[in-house]
Amino acid sequence: MPKRIQFPAIVSKLRQFHRRHRRLPTYAEFQELFGYQSKGGVSLLMGHLLRRGIVRRDPSGRLVAGSFVEGGLRLLGTVQAGFPSPAEEELVDSLSLDEFLISKPSASYLIKVSGDSMADAGILPGDLVIVERGREAKPGDIVIAQVDGEWTMKYFEKENGKVVLRAANKKYPPIRPARELVIGGVVVANVRKYK
Repeated sequence: MPKRIQFPAIVSKLRQFHRRHRRLPTYAEFQELFGYQSKGGVSLLMGHLLRRGIVRRDPSGRLVAGSFVEGGLRLLGTVQAGFPSPAEEELVDSLSLDEFLISKPSASYLIKVSGDSMADAGILPGDLVIVERGREAKPGDIVIAQVDGEWTMKYFEKENGKVVLRAANKKYPPIRPARELVIGGVVVANVRKYK
């Protein structure tokens, strides 16, 4: 007779294992962890976990922890940012900020912002920006770029077929590379901590 699946207990054990080892258990470890007699039972359990989003497959097809296992934050619904409206707290899902903000973890990195040249774009000193390497910069993207040996963060634009980097603050003039321009990545998210 197949084991009765109790997802809260399974998620709790998977979280503990994931915190300790920073990975999901192997099939053999699943057998031991949950008391299964065969890998077939573990395979059935995997199917249930995949359907519920507790585990997922990465782009290469490997099983990885979903946000429930990684300990993501509870998503409780939406809030009106305009006029107030009645709201009820309702558990919609569990969400890992990494999964929400980063689509390509192996190609992404964080940079701490200094200076106010991107203030009108909502990027302030002390913020962290998530940058994705390898993404083609398009006009209007915010990029991390090395211009003539100096690194900066600006809007990527083109004028008459030539690249121009523009600040989001009128105090700063446009930058036109004289010798060299290297795009270090495209900014995909901005993170700010208020307290």
